[in-house]
Amino acid sequence: LQLVESGGGLVQPGGSLRLSCAASGFTFSNYHMSWYRQAPGKDRELVARITSAGIRTTYTDSLEGRFTISRDNARNTVYLQMNSLKPEDTAVYYCNAQRFSYNYWGQGTQVTVSS
Repeated sequence: LQLVESGGGLVQPGGSLRLSCAASGFTFSNYHMSWYRQAPGKDRELVARITSAGIRTTYTDSLEGRFTISRDNARNTVYLQMNSLKPEDTAVYYCNAQRFSYNYWGQGTQVTVSS
C-alpha cells in the first residue's frame, strides 16, 4: 500500500499550489481521503476531507475557503488546491486514507510560503 504526495514547494504569499496524492495497493474508491498538515512545533491538524465517492467535503474553519479538496477515483488520486497562500500555511502536508479502523499515511510534502 502506498500514498505518494507531490506538488509541494516554495511559493510567495498570495500564490497557489496544487498537491496530489497518488494511491496504490488498495481499493481507493472505498476510502475517505484527507489532507493533514504539521507545522514545526505544532500538532498535526486536519485540513480537508472528502468522502469515498467524493460527495461530501469538510474543511478546517481557519482556511476561509482558500483550499479545495477533490478526488479522481479513476486515477486513484486526491488533490488539494491551495490558493491565496499565507506564511502560516507553511507545513508538511500529509495524505491520509481512512476506512473504518484502517488509517494509512503518505510520507508528506513540504509547503513553504515565504517571500
